[in-house]
Amino acid sequence: MIVDPGSVLESLGSARRFADPGAPLKARMVAARGALPLPPTQLVSVLFALTLDPEPEVQERAAQSLDELPERVLDHALESSLHVGALAFLAEKLREDEPRLKAIALNSATSDDTFCFLASLPFRALIDIVSHNQTRLLRCSALCDALGENPVTSQGTIDRVLEFLGLSRGESAEEEPEGPVPPDPIGDEPAPDFDPDDPSSLPPQLLEDVEEGHEEKAEERTKSLTSLLLTLTVIQKVKLARFGNQEARGLLVRDRNRIVASAAIRSPKIRDNEVVQFAKARNLSDDVLRIIASTREWTKNYQVQLGLATNPKTPLPSAIKFLNYLTDRDLKNIMRSRDVPSPVSQQARRILSRKGKV
Repeated sequence: MIVDPGSVLESLGSARRFADPGAPLKARMVAARGALPLPPTQLVSVLFALTLDPEPEVQERAAQSLDELPERVLDHALESSLHVGALAFLAEKLREDEPRLKAIALNSATSDDTFCFLASLPFRALIDIVSHNQTRLLRCSALCDALGENPVTSQGTIDRVLEFLGLSRGESAEEEPEGPVPPDPIGDEPAPDFDPDDPSSLPPQLLEDVEEGHEEKAEERTKSLTSLLLTLTVIQKVKLARFGNQEARGLLVRDRNRIVASAAIRSPKIRDNEVVQFAKARNLSDDVLRIIASTREWTKNYQVQLGLATNPKTPLPSAIKFLNYLTDRDLKNIMRSRDVPSPVSQQARRILSRKGKV
């Protein structure tokens, strides 16, 4: 995050004299050691300002003093209205300290950029706090990017974000624990107007099904639509999952962002034949296959059961479960197949053995 040293100095008020670059170097070095008669918030603010000092030795000593602060001083400051730059600096410095990162997430003065950084870290409780801030989700597209690309983000969190963006949670939705909700951010920038039921802003090429006899060459059309998707934000892609055509869903379900892929498989327009294709596809995320495997309406279909049982990307417990519903002929094929995980082929053999078929 780029920080304007002038704005930091202005935020110090009467404590500015301790960090002003115009003060003698010796005085700034004394201040950088942290031995100042200041309350916690001002002390942390002054030390942060000194990390921006023109002199490297002052910067280094101030950063060291921040590392050495008593826990009670730091904790008090993190609950106060620090400069956005100070909160960003501390988030980076404390990136392995989950309790204090949670305090930064709950601070209304924290910037959207810092929220995006927090959303990329490997702490599930922190992710849950970050993802509850609907104002930030709408006004900062990078936040949905970070949440959807973080492997630690729970499916329950993804389900809740999708519900907020207009998609039903579905029968496979995960429950999520109750946690603290961050306050609305400080600032005048409002969240943009968002109508989850209005598809008018989406590209028409991705909304209308191609009429028979008017199809372009499949490869060229797919390339064109893929390029078009690159121009959309995560929130736009989630809306497209609701209103887009079959081609759009086929591309969105393969998106590397887990929020987008989950939105595509939960589309209210999805058809049974698409689910069958997705159940067999080996280039989809575990999340998508887990959603399919958890949706009873779809797993009543034999071809879905077979696709999930033979797909090496399907979570093993689900793949093994669906073996119990397959015909002996398909079980024999799976038993001999080298394309399925060995626990699946072994279980197919055990089922046939119990039936006296091997």
